[in-house]
Amino acid sequence: MAPSRHRGGDNIRVLFIEDDAAVAEMYKLKLELDGYEVTIVSGSDGVVDRAASLRPDLVFLDVRRRQKEGIEILRAVRATDATQHVPVIILSNQRPQYMAGIGFGTDAMDYVIRVDPTLSSLTDPADTADKANALRA
Repeated sequence: MAPSRHRGGDNIRVLFIEDDAAVAEMYKLKLELDGYEVTIVSGSDGVVDRAASLRPDLVFLDVRRRQKEGIEILRAVRATDATQHVPVIILSNQRPQYMAGIGFGTDAMDYVIRVDPTLSSLTDPADTADKANALRA
């Protein structure tokens, strides 16, 4: 697969927030195979500071195991100037309507909710690279 790039030619930088190292590496491998530059952080690694320094084009936030902590991370990302407009894809096992309500409650600009995402659906161009490019334009 061709690398996922911005219109200007740079690779799309992804910040993947996941506490389970094995799960994070699995998703990282899939995303890198699809051409993304991936940085993994856990909820305890100073996510907001890492996000501000990395300036990702797209954030995947896993809230399946620690939903309340994940939502607080989302609020903190939204409250930081460097990351407030970065699109966030929430990985959740909650009902999409419930997560949509939380997304709006955190001043989310836009979001995609993946309920129990499969690896192959993770980088569906309609939901990831195209959305990141559209929101950045």
